[in-house]
Amino acid sequence: MANKKTNKSEQTLQFHAKEMLSDYVTAVTWSPDGTTLAVCSAAGEVMLAAVGPVNELSLQTLQTATGKSADCLSFSRDSQFLAAGGQDGKVQIWRTDSGELIADLDNQRVWVDKLAWSPNCNQLAFSMGRYVQVWNAEENVVEVTLNFDSSSILDLAWHPMVQYLAVSGYQGVKVWHGEDWDEDPEILSVPSATGAVSWSPQGEYLACGNMDNTLIVNEWGNFEPWVMQGFPGKVRELAWSDKTNSLGASLLAAASSEGISVWEKHADESVGWDSWGLEVHEKVVNAIAFQPNTFLLASAAADGQVCLWSEAEQLLQILEGAEGGFSCLAWHPAGQFLAAGGCGGELLVWS
Repeated sequence: MANKKTNKSEQTLQFHAKEMLSDYVTAVTWSPDGTTLAVCSAAGEVMLAAVGPVNELSLQTLQTATGKSADCLSFSRDSQFLAAGGQDGKVQIWRTDSGELIADLDNQRVWVDKLAWSPNCNQLAFSMGRYVQVWNAEENVVEVTLNFDSSSILDLAWHPMVQYLAVSGYQGVKVWHGEDWDEDPEILSVPSATGAVSWSPQGEYLACGNMDNTLIVNEWGNFEPWVMQGFPGKVRELAWSDKTNSLGASLLAAASSEGISVWEKHADESVGWDSWGLEVHEKVVNAIAFQPNTFLLASAAADGQVCLWSEAEQLLQILEGAEGGFSCLAWHPAGQFLAAGGCGGELLVWS
């Protein structure tokens, strides 16, 4: 579990705690209030974790192994509820304070691998094959079923400020207006399929990672998008920084195969976006995320390394501890902890 420090002038992370799940860790996420970590596995386990002093990481089981993968997790904006979905087609919602299961939505013959709580209200959106359902926690009802039509859902993301829901799949992205679900969605066309979609922190940009090795950034309200090309493979992961540069713009990181590129809006509109590459990983990068309120970027890859990139530019530190590779990561909302899941069931926390 050695940590390779490559730049001692910068603050680095230290090992804090480790636990093991019985199979590949499919997702890890922190509650918005920072009190709880949630993790799930390819065996179907769903757990809450409380981070204590060094070497103390206590797990609370919400669901034991079922033999069917649990694939996605999301906390509600008030941290009261945790939702999980997976291979069995179920969407389950627990109260985080008591561990009580309050809803068990059964959708047979589909694989629920995308879900997200709205940042503005207690609505939960989740994929269901070619459809997205929105469940209202206040009324305990499915509020609407949206038909993507052209393919299965590949990703979904709520707008951070207003009630828009972006849904991606074959031929691009559809954005529904939550104030009137019956209104036709805005359509952002892509000649292939969009596998990852992400709003910037203030919601002025929508980034689309595509299967045809392109990245498209749409300025909301301006339907002449920027198209970035030259990626070695499909753009699998996207991450925006909360912190902004001198122009008031966030950085956008995009992962494709073993590489990461970082994009920064140029002051000259005619130039568009500048970019630079981050190349250390030797296998596919599975997850990227900026530390909240900084430009420190973390990347987790199948090569068994979590890399920290100072100012999203210079390699600062390499973290290890999952020989079979890392599958996912998540920063604590205050940035004081970094959690990562491993392909062998490892759950590691650094501080």
